[in-house]
Amino acid sequence: MLGYKEARFTLVNNLVGTLNIIHAVKEVNPDCQIIKLGTMGEYGTPNIDIPEGWIEIEYKGRKDKFLFPRQAGSLYHTTKIQDTDLLWFYVRTWGLRVTDLMQGPVYGIETDESALDERLMPNFHYDEIFGTVLNRFVVQAVAGYPLTVYGKGKQKRGFINIKDTMQCIYLSIMNPAKRGELRIFNQFTETFSILELAERVKRVGEKLGYKVEIQHIPNPRVESEDHYYNPEHTGLLELGLKPHYLTDEVLEKFFRVVEKYKHRINKDAIFRGVKWR
Repeated sequence: MLGYKEARFTLVNNLVGTLNIIHAVKEVNPDCQIIKLGTMGEYGTPNIDIPEGWIEIEYKGRKDKFLFPRQAGSLYHTTKIQDTDLLWFYVRTWGLRVTDLMQGPVYGIETDESALDERLMPNFHYDEIFGTVLNRFVVQAVAGYPLTVYGKGKQKRGFINIKDTMQCIYLSIMNPAKRGELRIFNQFTETFSILELAERVKRVGEKLGYKVEIQHIPNPRVESEDHYYNPEHTGLLELGLKPHYLTDEVLEKFFRVVEKYKHRINKDAIFRGVKWR
C-alpha cells in the first residue's frame, strides 16, 4: 500500500510464486498436496455469515456450488484471492490436491519448540506495516506508547495463537485433501474487535504495573468499522485442533517475554502514518 513499486513486488511475489509451486508439483510429484496459507482478509466483511470457502447458490430455480465471493480490503489480500483462483483452476485442470488455510491475524511470540532455546524464536513484528494488532498492542504497552486503535475500533476479526497456526498446518499435512479437491478451512479460534483487544491489553498491563493508554486515531485504511462478522470455523476442530484461547494468563506470559527484549523495541517503527486512501 506504500506505492507502485511495493504494489508490483507484492503482485509478482505472491502470484508468480504460487504459479511456480503449482508447476513444480505437476512436474515432480502431482500427488503432493499444496498447502496455501491464505487469509480471512480475502472475505472482507460481508453482511451474511461466512462459510468455509464454499457457498451453494440457488438462482432462477437452479443450484450450484461456488467459491464464496471475496472482497479484499487491501492489495495484499487481493493477491491472496488471485492465488486461490489460480489453485482452483489447476485443481480442476490437473487434479491437484490443495488445502487453503484462511488464516486470521496471528498473535504470540513463541511455540513450544522455539521456547526451548531463544535462538529458535521466530521473527516478531510490531511495526505499522507487518505487525499484527495484538503483537503491536503488547509492545506498545511495554514501551509506554499509546495503543493505536484505528477509528472506533469496532472492526471485528478472527484471531489465532501462533501455536495453533502450527497445529493447523500439521493437521492439514497429516489429513491431506483428495486428488482434484480444493479444501478450505477458516483458520482462527476466536473473534474480537480491535477495541476489545486494546481493553484486554490495558487491563492486563495495568495489573502488571504499566500505565496503558488507549488512543483512537483516524483510520488510515479504507474499511467498514461497524459491520456484521460471523465466520464459520469447524473444519480444523473436526480434524483435532486443540485451541489455545486468549486468556489473561496467556497475555501475562506474552508481556513477560516482550519485557525481556524491551531494550530492542524501536519506537520509531511503531507508527509511520501510511495512508491507504
